Amino acid sequence: MTPGTLTALVVDDSRAICLIIGRILRELGFAIHDASNGREAMAHLGQTSPPQVIMVDWNMPEMSGLEMVRAVRLNPAMSSTRLVMITSENEIGRVQEALEAGADEYIMKPFTREMIQEKLALLGILLPKATEV
Repeated sequence: MTPGTLTALVVDDSRAICLIIGRILRELGFAIHDASNGREAMAHLGQTSPPQVIMVDWNMPEMSGLEMVRAVRLNPAMSSTRLVMITSENEIGRVQEALEAGADEYIMKPFTREMIQEKLALLGILLPKATEV
């Protein structure tokens, strides 16, 4: 994929977190959409082409990130969409639960731009950083 054609959906009930993740992803070449909870995100997904990646928080009102991950994985049209949980839920059981539900990767808050970039590279969405020789 070429930069500029990548799309991402950021789902978090914290407006500040949405803005931070959105800024990082825009710098990495993504067009960004955001939603404040899983229900709003699912409504958005029903109206657009699936994004390459969805960054989703776990703890949100109306529909949690885990519920959203499960709902996305039930939709065959979104089978190639990568799901990354970005959350303060840091117990190993929670990580396992998210991965079993269909999340492709897991990032614990607080996060850095480098963490996001590395996870996207692992998922094959971005090229790895060229700083390694």
